[in-house]
Amino acid sequence: MAGRPKNEDKMGDVLLQVQHDLRQLKCNIEKVSASDEGATVDVQALDNAIRRTQRSLMKHTEDYWKTVNKQQLILPTIADLQKQTVKTHKWKPCLESLPDVHSQRKKFHGALPERKVHSSSIFHTHFVKDKKLFQYSAHYLFAPQNRSIEASVSITRYPFTIVKGQIDLTAADFRHFKLSFSLCWSNVVDALEALNKLLRDFAVPFAVVNGERLVELCLKSDYGRRKTPSAAALLSVLENQEEVSGLVSRPGQRYRESGAEAAAICIQSCWRRYLARTAYLCHCRRKWAVHVISLAWVMHTERCRVKRALQARRFNQLENYRSRAQHLAANWKHIRSSKRTIIHIPSLGFSQRRRLNTRRYDVLQNIQISRLCDVRDDNVEVIYVCPMHLGEDILEYYSSLLKCNGGDTRTSQASSCSRRFIILTPEAVDHFPTHNMCLFTLLKYSPRTLKRIRHLIQGKQAYIVGGVGHVDDLAVADELDVPILGPEPAVSQLHGTKSGGRRMFSVAGVDIPPGQGDVYSLNQLHETLAELMTQNIRVQRWLFKVNVQRGGRDTAFCDVCHLSCYSWALQRYHRYGPDLWSSKMIQEPVLLRYLNDVPEWLARYARPAKTSRFLSWSSFLKAFLRQGGVVEAYPPAESVTHLTVDMLLEPGGEVTMLSCGDRLHGSCPLDAVGSTVPQTSVHPDTLRSICMRVAQACQQHLIVGYVSVGLATFVDRGTMEQKVWAFDLDIAYSDHLATTQMLLMMTGGTLNWHTGFLEVPAPVKGKCSEYPIKTIPLTIKKIQTSLNFSLYGSRWRLQTSVSEDLQGALVTFARNLSVIHQEISSSKKQGETNFKDLIRNIEDVLQMVTQNKNRLKDKPAD
Repeated sequence: MAGRPKNEDKMGDVLLQVQHDLRQLKCNIEKVSASDEGATVDVQALDNAIRRTQRSLMKHTEDYWKTVNKQQLILPTIADLQKQTVKTHKWKPCLESLPDVHSQRKKFHGALPERKVHSSSIFHTHFVKDKKLFQYSAHYLFAPQNRSIEASVSITRYPFTIVKGQIDLTAADFRHFKLSFSLCWSNVVDALEALNKLLRDFAVPFAVVNGERLVELCLKSDYGRRKTPSAAALLSVLENQEEVSGLVSRPGQRYRESGAEAAAICIQSCWRRYLARTAYLCHCRRKWAVHVISLAWVMHTERCRVKRALQARRFNQLENYRSRAQHLAANWKHIRSSKRTIIHIPSLGFSQRRRLNTRRYDVLQNIQISRLCDVRDDNVEVIYVCPMHLGEDILEYYSSLLKCNGGDTRTSQASSCSRRFIILTPEAVDHFPTHNMCLFTLLKYSPRTLKRIRHLIQGKQAYIVGGVGHVDDLAVADELDVPILGPEPAVSQLHGTKSGGRRMFSVAGVDIPPGQGDVYSLNQLHETLAELMTQNIRVQRWLFKVNVQRGGRDTAFCDVCHLSCYSWALQRYHRYGPDLWSSKMIQEPVLLRYLNDVPEWLARYARPAKTSRFLSWSSFLKAFLRQGGVVEAYPPAESVTHLTVDMLLEPGGEVTMLSCGDRLHGSCPLDAVGSTVPQTSVHPDTLRSICMRVAQACQQHLIVGYVSVGLATFVDRGTMEQKVWAFDLDIAYSDHLATTQMLLMMTGGTLNWHTGFLEVPAPVKGKCSEYPIKTIPLTIKKIQTSLNFSLYGSRWRLQTSVSEDLQGALVTFARNLSVIHQEISSSKKQGETNFKDLIRNIEDVLQMVTQNKNRLKDKPAD
């Protein structure tokens, strides 16, 4: 090949000469006898031999590099690379014959007092001092023996040395490296300076750099983005990487050169970094806090703005309600006597917790579907808002029922009734199937239904009849621009509770059961109950009623007979008598004993009236204390009759009694499952007096619309006189009134509350059925059959039985229940219904009616 160095074979001669010189050096060293302690080594001869070898190697090496720099570099082909990989002969000096200089260190130490050096240190020092390349060649010359290497791998191209972190810029190896890579030298400078600094900082005495590897590192794309490679990458370009890495990783090596200054710089940098990091974290926390505070403030201001907007809107709705209520009161007589549209919305605006914990809330709101019977008045059109989608069978049933207005089957009358009612279901029912919203809220979020109602009532006299009051009642009334026949939601929520009813009865001056309202804590419950039991020692049962409830569903009771100290307290009562018992001094021992025993007594013997509502006393107590409630005495008599009176407090100030009936009880003695209409327990004049006083008290508190009063009547064993207690006040359209409207629709009769009779016109041949005068109907719910029943939903039913007197109606009703129970039950397994309990209750009522008739017959006439 052209340009090959002509003197490349002389390198072998040089190496042989070096071998000869080393052997001569060995002989000179052996002349020194270990036994001759005073002998000295001829250092000058040793130095001359080394210098001669150095000059010879330097001369031939410079000639060799000159030839290499002038030759043309031609890349061999891939095939040639595989053929050129040949093994070279390595020089293997006979090192075994050399004495162990290190083992004789102590001997030489005594022999060389002036210059404490040995041959290897002198050799290393001179090589490094003059030409760094030769130290590197010597590193390979004295490599371990029997090491088989290939020429293409063992020869390192462009090597140069770094001594103590400094590069000899005049050295031939470095100048050759720089000249070879002058085109990309700008990329190498930064990495080279970083490597120098790294070796200088860790006081590395000697390092051999692989030039090609350094250039490859600098030209890598990974390090093109950042200016300085990492320490590990820099160390990877060294030929003696293991020795340098071990030295760099040695503890304390960083501070061997100018250690105090380096340590001070490290400490200061760490401290400044800590201060900067702390300040940065503090800034981040403050920035985060500012962001949170600003966001919270924005949300707060937005919430306040929305709250103010809602308050202003609700205030406007309330003002509009009051304005429309005044217009309704001023024109009530005209509206009542002219054609009008009644929008029935049987909504139950209970609290969210109660609504979510109630099953089948849509069915519960649809129980009053018999409000459709208002179409029996020819001037009335009914728009009934239904909380559920009704099936075709139910719609067909009510269409057929409303066509038979009091047995009148005339075509014109039947078609008139079918045209004067419409049932609408808000579209929000499909969007909120599991939210148990009240009906007014569903209608509020149903714009299409609202639009249709506005279209239906356009140009007509109309008003809304709702249910349990809710704040959304005002929003719907404002959207439809129609008045509500009822009090404000806040007024109904205040006085419609059990505690509010007691306050209203106290204002009316009617008799109420001994008790206490507005009980909200357990200690208050125990103290109140102990005091009431002490003052009313003859009461055998005490009732606990949750404030927000309808009927007796959320009620619990506890009997005094289970109290261990009751017999002792009763003995003291008989000892002092009723007159002295009112003294606080006499009552105090009993009161203290009751206070001690009442908590355990309640925990063991109190139980809910309906276990389907509350499973245990503890679950009932949580609801009682959360919502507040009333502690009341159950009438101290064996026979107690409960009755319900429904009234309309007209906006004009008049009071109309719409329904009155005696309740029938099933398995739960405190919840009514049916009633007999009209009532026969209280004299009509007495009942009218009580109702008028309650109505006047309600009107004083701005209550208008439909009101239901619950009364209990019994005979006082002390005076043997009839007593009537008012214990329940519902400011809403009641279920009892809805069933009474269906009764009046089917019979075509009217209820005369002055005489206490249901007056039905004489039967006319050709009508649907015949109804005698002075009939008494009954109602019952939750019967799973459709025989002679009106439908509330898929499971709720209503049955009506009519007769000339109370005894006949009860017998007919009991017989119907027995037949239905047998049909829905097999001979081996009876169905789970409330029929049996109700039939037993009816039998007790029949027995009492028979006894009363016999007493009247035996009583001599005046």
